Amino acid sequence: MNYDDAMRSAIAQADGVKGTTYPNPPVGAVILDRDGHIAGVGATQPAGGPHAEVVALRRAGERALGGTAVVTLEPCNHHGRTPPCVDALVAAGVATVVYAVADPNPIAAGGAKRLTNAGISVEVGVLAEDVAGGALREWLHRQRTGRPHVTWKFASSVDGRSAAADGSSQWITSEAARADVHRLRAVADAIVVGTGTVFADDPTLTARLPDGSLADRQPLRVVVGERDISQDARVLNDDSRTMVIRTRDPHEVIRALSDRTAVLLEGGPTLAGAFLRAGVVDRILAYVAPILLGGPIAAVDDVGVASIVAAQRWRYDGILRLGPDLRMSLVPASSA
Repeated sequence: MNYDDAMRSAIAQADGVKGTTYPNPPVGAVILDRDGHIAGVGATQPAGGPHAEVVALRRAGERALGGTAVVTLEPCNHHGRTPPCVDALVAAGVATVVYAVADPNPIAAGGAKRLTNAGISVEVGVLAEDVAGGALREWLHRQRTGRPHVTWKFASSVDGRSAAADGSSQWITSEAARADVHRLRAVADAIVVGTGTVFADDPTLTARLPDGSLADRQPLRVVVGERDISQDARVLNDDSRTMVIRTRDPHEVIRALSDRTAVLLEGGPTLAGAFLRAGVVDRILAYVAPILLGGPIAAVDDVGVASIVAAQRWRYDGILRLGPDLRMSLVPASSA
């Protein structure tokens, strides 16, 4: 197996634990034996449990000796709740370590140097773009900026309408797109909506499985705005915890969620416009259905653009077909 294929396997491992490892990053690892065959795979366990490299090494056993460790993130070099992963790799006698992206956390960084000093060959950057845009996207952003990563998610018709003229919006997108949203919610740390959405739709804001039951992991539900919501609102039920923040300032919301990593913005056009004007949206996920609605209800209100020269510029970093719909992922053009 070549390093690219092994890294894809490591990415799959990381994808499988996203949302369960906080405050640690969701990392995947693959151990190849001397002949390049997979000897063990692993992913970071919940906080306090072993990291991906240790899980994979345990599964590989003696076959790790003289082999290669392929990891999505630079192996850690510090002692937290668990010993440094570099120690486990050195002790296992691997000959080579391949990783995709460097650890931006100054406390944990330095693993590559330790490995090199121990006589282990190190290769950096294999499928780095795939890894940085995958399960590690939000964690890397938090490490680099000190604030949670915000994804604005919305569904619209192909002409950019989030509801018909009479206000009806269920369902613009297909069952396949809605299932994808529930998978997204299940790995988010928080979902943010405004009081207007609570009044109009009375959502539960939960992550559900295909059979309609609640997913094991539920995000924190966050309602922002200055109006009181009914104590009977479904967003206040016992399905998950709920935080009500009495503000219309996106920066205050971000500060209140400073201990979170992945925040999903699901509010209506007014809240979306406020977050976009404030410059705190890091990714857009647009679920676009092949229908035309027309009318006045757009997916987003004022974003502070008075002329085309002042337009907010974004670039695509992924397009996925979901049944009849498209899911378009966009990031700020300045991040290119």
